[in-house]
Amino acid sequence: MLFLNPLYNKPNRIIEKQKLIQSDPRKIMYRLPRSQLYLGVYGASWVVGMVGTTWGIYSLIKGKQQE
Repeated sequence: MLFLNPLYNKPNRIIEKQKLIQSDPRKIMYRLPRSQLYLGVYGASWVVGMVGTTWGIYSLIKGKQQE
């Protein structure tokens, strides 16, 4: 099965990647690739969620307008 050979016959590069990540002087959360993207999306969704929650609580406290 030659077409499956690249899936299970790959070189082991874990030690090289571990040394690369551990020697990086940045904070742990910024060491991996695309980590800034993930943290930015997480932060933006957290802010949107908090604003929505605050708006909902404000609307419940304020109540309906009486005519």
